[in-house]
Order: sequence, then structure tokens, then C-alpha cells
Amino acid sequence: MASPAAIPQRQLFIDGEWRAPALGRRIPVVNPSTEAHIGEVPAGTAEDIDAAVKAARAALKRNRGRDWARAPGAVRAKYLRAIAAKITERKPELAKLEALDCGKPYDEATWDMDDVAGCFEFFAGLAEALDKKQNTPVSLPENFKCHLRREPIGVVGLITPWNYPLLMATWKVAPALAAGCTAVLKPSELASVTCLELADVCKEVGLPSGVLNIVTGLGPDAGAPLAAHPDVDKVSFTGSSATGQKIMTAAATMVKPVSLELGGKSPIVIFDDVDIDKAVEWTLFGCFWTNGQICSATSRLLIHKKIAKEFIERMVAWAKNIKVSDPLEEGCRLGPVVSEGQYEKIKKFVANAKNEGATILTGGVRPKHLEKGYYIEPTIITDVSTSMEIWREEVFGPVLCVKDFSTEDEAIELANDTHYGLAGAVLSADRERCQRVAEEIDAGAIWVNCSQPCFCQAPWGGNKRSGFGRELGDGGLDIYLNVKQITEYTSDEPWGWYKPPSKI
Repeated sequence: MASPAAIPQRQLFIDGEWRAPALGRRIPVVNPSTEAHIGEVPAGTAEDIDAAVKAARAALKRNRGRDWARAPGAVRAKYLRAIAAKITERKPELAKLEALDCGKPYDEATWDMDDVAGCFEFFAGLAEALDKKQNTPVSLPENFKCHLRREPIGVVGLITPWNYPLLMATWKVAPALAAGCTAVLKPSELASVTCLELADVCKEVGLPSGVLNIVTGLGPDAGAPLAAHPDVDKVSFTGSSATGQKIMTAAATMVKPVSLELGGKSPIVIFDDVDIDKAVEWTLFGCFWTNGQICSATSRLLIHKKIAKEFIERMVAWAKNIKVSDPLEEGCRLGPVVSEGQYEKIKKFVANAKNEGATILTGGVRPKHLEKGYYIEPTIITDVSTSMEIWREEVFGPVLCVKDFSTEDEAIELANDTHYGLAGAVLSADRERCQRVAEEIDAGAIWVNCSQPCFCQAPWGGNKRSGFGRELGDGGLDIYLNVKQITEYTSDEPWGWYKPPSKI
């Protein structure tokens, strides 16, 4: 028998109202800490996506766009700031729901909620600044005047992952709404609960109906119809490379723009002049934060040979000291992975690494004190070759691979030996060396003497198979805007290119 629901019972959010899914289906929500059924979310399908897109299109065009799309940015900013305030007000509740839904440690989840509110505030500011950028003049030759308009791209489909359920949704929702777009959000079926609470917040602050629609459901049933919908003007997706390829294919038939933030297998390069304990902590944080489920996880450790033995010994000691527990328990620093499927996938990666000849120094198994839940101890793997699956493929779990190097050039070559390019890190007391290596690593974000801090003021996105387009920062607004030039002929003289017909 299912345990009593620990999450709110919600429906789909379409056109400003709660609606039951067209086919009446629901998806069970399982607490990854206990494996208990704690509630359900609605399972939307193509019929629901179609209704949500129609609602978004109507909201975009309402009053010829004057109510939202063409309204002053300051009008939209007011709603974004109201949402931010409500998120802050409800932070403890939302953080707890996120911990229950995806296994994120409560302390991390509260940090995420601060970031959610901060992101809405940041893009509210950019919405207001957009008003001042309208009608920007362009210098042209005599007899012509030109100015530029920045206009919302239209109805956008936003498909988001389960590792930062509400924060990753906010990275898309906040700039899309700030730009004047209307949106359909499809969160991951593995962690949708807080995104439905965002819908409740939108109702509470009076966001105009249809501006944001939220349809939960399975990827093939709801995500695929959203990506392929002919009345969606742009798709923004964060998730796996395989799904990103499918979204690109669906969009290509309609020449629809997409933004993709995909997988990663990021390096962290540590030279022999570091403070070992400080560098060890950043290394573990860079891979085990968010239970190791981070697209930008610096999960390939490149350590200088001179300090490799001592560094690895200290790192194993630190890793064994990480508190693995129920995410709601005080001091938890590593919770369960999100689902049974992910748990089995990670265990298979570790087993394959061992079979290929790698050494599991620590972890890779369930903690002895936790009989239930999808827990895996922090895992450190050595004796890894660059051809091994564990070195080349994204694990999306608390698994760190280690390889040593002798020279800066060798470190850079190893760092770039991947088809991903989302992030990387370099740690050294030599700031000039850090700058050289940061410039050489082919990735969208590089951390110096740290790993993972991310701020909404700075652009975020990857190179190579990690996707394209940049979220956050000023450019995070631009990807939801089209630029229109308006050029005027100012002379009273005729153009004079064609000979006029004879007058009768």
C-alpha cells in the first residue's frame, strides 16, 4: 500500500488554471531516500501539450501583444519580482519538496531556492533594461535612418532536467518571460513536484493566463510533442546528448531555433603547488555536489605526478568522511541518486570499470548503514586509461576518475581529450599558469581554484557535444529575442532607379 502523500496533489497548469490530463493518467512519485510512493503528478500527453501551446499563443497575441509580448519590460519585471518574493517566502517548503522528490540534500535545496529567487530578480532587471534598448539607432548613409527593435521570439517550449528541478526550469522560464515570450514548460518526469509549485506561485501573483503553462509527463508522451509542435517558435532543452539530438531533428524540419545544454565529462587539473586539503575539498565538491548528478561535474581528475600519491590518500580520507544520509537529516552532504534506473546505471558503470582493469579505491557500493534508498558511496577510481568507458562517458553520479600527468602540455591534452566541452577547472598557486590552462581548455565555463560555483550574472553553456547557446547573463535574455531593423528613407527626392512612364 502506498504511504500517505507527502507532496501536494496537483494537476497540469494550462491557461492559468489547473486541468486534469486529457487521458487521466498520473505518474507515481517515489522518494529516492526510502523507495516509498509519496504521491503522484499528472501525466500529460500530446493533447495536453496542444492545449498548452494554444493557450501560450493566445496569451502572446492577446490585445495585439500589448498585454504581454509588447508590454513594457517593466510590466513583466513586476511579475518576475513577485514570483521571486513568493519563492523566498516558501523556501523551506520548496526545499523540502525538492529533497523528497529528487534526493537533493536539504541544505543544497535551500541554496537552490535562493538561486531561483535571485534568477527571477536578475531577469526582472534585464526586462526593465530592455525598454531602454528599444529603438536603438544605427548609423546609415545620407537619406536613411535606421533603428532596432528587440522582440520576443514567440511561444517557446522549455524542457528541463531532474538534477536541479526548479532552478534549471527558472534558468529558462525567467529570461523567456522577461523577453516577452510565452512558454510551455515540460519538467523531467523524475522530478516535477517543485515545478508544479511554481505554477501555484504564478497563480498566487496573478501572472496573466497562458503566459506560463506547465505540463508534466513522460518524455516521449509530452516532451517529444512539445519539441515537434508546429506552433512552438523555439525549443530550449537541458538534458542528455541523445535526447538533444532528437530535439534537433524534430526542430530541423521546421527550421526552428533550439538551445541545447547537454552532457559533460569535465576535467579538473591540479598542479603540484596547491594546498592539498583545499584542493581536495574542491575536487570532491566538483564531483559529489548534488549527489554527483551535475552535467558540469569535474569528474575527470588530472593530478600532477609529484603530489598524486599524497593527494589521493588525503582525498580518500576526505571522501570517507562525507556524511551520506537521508537528505532531510541535518548535515547531509550526499543523498541518494534520483531513481532506481539511475542507481543501476551507475553501478553498471563502476562494474564495467573494474572489469576493464580500473581500481575502485573507495565507494561504488551502498553504504552499510542505509538498507533502503538509491544510495551510492562517494566513489574514486584509479588505474584508468583514456579509452575506458568510465573516463569517456558521463556517469551522472558520485564517481570520480583519477589520472596523473607530468607536464602542463600533457594536462591540457588529456583535459581536451573528450567529445564534451561544458566545463573544466584548474587549481594552482601560479595564476599565470591558471590563465594559460583556462584559455587552452575547450569548454564553455572554466573555474580557477574552485569547481562548480555558478552565478546568474555570467553566461552558461557548452562547446562540442555539450550543446550550443548560452543561458544566464545578458545573453540569456538574447536567446529569446529576435532583432528587427526598421529602416526609413528620409529624402523627399524620388529614388530614381527606374525611368518613369511618359505622362499622357
